[in-house]
Amino acid sequence: MKRFILTGAPGSGKTAILRQLEFDGFSVVEEAATDIIAAAQTQGVAEPWKDPSFIDDIAVLQRRRQLRASHQPDQIQFHDRSAVCTAALAAYLGYGISPILKVELNRIKEEALFERQVFFVRNLGFITNTQARRITFEETLRFEKIHEETYRHHGFKLIEIPPATVPDRVQKIKLLTDPLRF
Repeated sequence: MKRFILTGAPGSGKTAILRQLEFDGFSVVEEAATDIIAAAQTQGVAEPWKDPSFIDDIAVLQRRRQLRASHQPDQIQFHDRSAVCTAALAAYLGYGISPILKVELNRIKEEALFERQVFFVRNLGFITNTQARRITFEETLRFEKIHEETYRHHGFKLIEIPPATVPDRVQKIKLLTDPLRF
């Protein structure tokens, strides 16, 4: 099985791309941070990212989702973010790498869980905030740079997915993951 990561700054269009890939029949593994935020907010925690345990909660849920998806017979799987993104988020928030996150980063490296080529979805030139996404465009650019540095630090090669229509972005990803190329 080939597992590809889609990453990028908040609001870059990853979710729209992933929804289209899923609609086209590909297996998609959801990201965890948005669900962790939503769950905390339903419990009355307005800004769960201010608690350092937020990072561990994301890492644990990502691991659970990846392990559950590993039993699927799909030839290609797309993952909306990974533990490397969580490391980038920890850096952005000013947290260190927790023991839980360190174990997860080591696991994905030792088990070679993901393809070394990561689809880096570039920002669209603006940000639309949501209940879970409260970030300025300037902060998005800083976060995007941290993501790039973190993935490169962990030995991944970034494949740029520039701003374009969703169908054009999806087509580029499909061409680059065509099983006939492997």
